[in-house]
Amino acid sequence: MTDTTTITPDTEAVAVAPVEGTDASAQPAADTRGARPQRGGRDNNRGRGGRPGGRGRERAPRERSEFEQATLDVRRVARVMAGGRRFSFSVTVVIGDKKGRVGVGLGKGADTALAIDKAVRSAKKSLITVPLTKGNSIEHAITAKYASSTIELIPSKGRGLVAGSAVRSVLEYAGITDVISKIQTRSKNKLTIARATVEALKTLQAR
Repeated sequence: MTDTTTITPDTEAVAVAPVEGTDASAQPAADTRGARPQRGGRDNNRGRGGRPGGRGRERAPRERSEFEQATLDVRRVARVMAGGRRFSFSVTVVIGDKKGRVGVGLGKGADTALAIDKAVRSAKKSLITVPLTKGNSIEHAITAKYASSTIELIPSKGRGLVAGSAVRSVLEYAGITDVISKIQTRSKNKLTIARATVEALKTLQAR
């Protein structure tokens, strides 16, 4: 006869300990399926780069400059070298606080960002202060010449700013309104037009 053993539901499972003297490799390996491996030995609770917080340190906000700026002209220039042509950029920038201070600068660099930074530094060195009337206009008509450009500025109450080309940008960033401007030469060079406007504003004298 064959012996049969009946197992009741109340029977508790008993863990089987490894027998001494047996090879450890013969024991069944632990089930690691579903476990996520750690990358590079770092703690999973830490962010990138090993810094707590997830995305590294935060950058401090940049301070806002007291001047506003505008790019008047961007030109690509070439210089002939022994190995060929070398290209760079020439940028004309106007800055101002729209309260009477304005400046024009020129910068050159291998890329536009570097050229703009140089132009802004140049413009800050050439800042002028314009005496304005109570209506943010000028006291009297003025004319000035720079290189091949001649500019005339005429106050005109109630008409607003009537100007074009680089003259308008310079007058806007200086905070001047109610002025009519005339470019009396055929020059299209925005750098010389802007600097002629600055030269005209230098001649102003408050009465």
